[in-house]
Amino acid sequence: MSPTTEAPTVPGAKGHTDGAGAFVPVQTRSERFRSTDPAAFEAPTGREVNWKHTPVQRLQRLFADAAGDAGAVSLSVTGPVAAAGLTVGQAPRGEAFVPEDLPAAVAWTRSAEALYVSIPAEAELDEPVVIEAVGGGADLVAHAHVVVEASRHSRATVVLRHTGSAQFAQNVEVIVREGAHLELVTVQRWDDDAVHAASHQARVDRDASLRHVVVSFGGGVVRVNPSVELAGTGSRAELYGLSYSDSGQHLESQVYLHHKGAETTGDVLYKSALQGAAARTVWIGDVLIGPDAVATDSYEANRNLVLTEGARAESIPNLEIETGDIRGAGHASATGRFDDEQLFYLQARGIPEPEARRLVVLGFLAEIVQKIGVADLESELFAAIEEELAKEDLA
Repeated sequence: MSPTTEAPTVPGAKGHTDGAGAFVPVQTRSERFRSTDPAAFEAPTGREVNWKHTPVQRLQRLFADAAGDAGAVSLSVTGPVAAAGLTVGQAPRGEAFVPEDLPAAVAWTRSAEALYVSIPAEAELDEPVVIEAVGGGADLVAHAHVVVEASRHSRATVVLRHTGSAQFAQNVEVIVREGAHLELVTVQRWDDDAVHAASHQARVDRDASLRHVVVSFGGGVVRVNPSVELAGTGSRAELYGLSYSDSGQHLESQVYLHHKGAETTGDVLYKSALQGAAARTVWIGDVLIGPDAVATDSYEANRNLVLTEGARAESIPNLEIETGDIRGAGHASATGRFDDEQLFYLQARGIPEPEARRLVVLGFLAEIVQKIGVADLESELFAAIEEELAKEDLA
């Protein structure tokens, strides 16, 4: 008997019944349930497909549909454009964002006013727009919705910086209009006790491009999930990520790239380094090439460098193709320790082993750092990598 569609038996749990009448939840990313109503979602238990790699017990306060604490996270904007506010229902808020998990739905309803950064049409900004989020304390809960709109044929870089500590549920909505180019970099340098669950959703229109970079160093649990729809013909997305997890940290990204328009191009590359007991990273990459996405070229890859015993990296690439007319598509994943040949090469030239190991790690992560394109931020991140390496003896 073929499966039949059935109304959810659990709020938000779309799926179907099998021949024996058992409920089968949706496994495909493109069919994941979405709603702006927190009541439409059950609290995650860790058994759900999108939560089974996450320490849900450490995110419990972000599952509660309750108002945040005053002063939990302060937001400020600096740079060549001014910020404004958007209430629920005020365009373009909601044009490219519908929550697909409980923390995002709570952040949607509890953010009475979204922070709105608009890049004017035809503008080419010479310096980045910086959005600072500073946490006021590990016991404080905060919610935020941020909308970034790059108007037609504009060019800009937007940097989101996160420091301090909080329990923070955050939505970031990105709209890249026709012919625009936007670079968005989100940097998580939280204190060790912070918890951050972020949902980024973007739409890229005709002949537009988005470079999206996730950098996670700090925080106890940091989960940044970017979802990008290449909606217009000739649109392009580059999704890059860098994380450095040390003892007790959980750093996670679930990436979704949906090729919807024709002649679209996607490039996904995430890299992680892990050191220390119970250091953990999770990367899940989903790419969907839709039936109308002819002449598409897409590739996703994840690389993880495990530096010490007790660290664990999980890497799950997925690829769906719904048309036979593509230029190319592929995915790759690799997790391993130091390359002995690289170490031998450096040591054979008189470089001591500890220094050789440091150079290998820097070389491994430098590929992502150098894609950011903001010189001061790149220098800061290289210094942060050096700080991480200094925490433990890798020998």
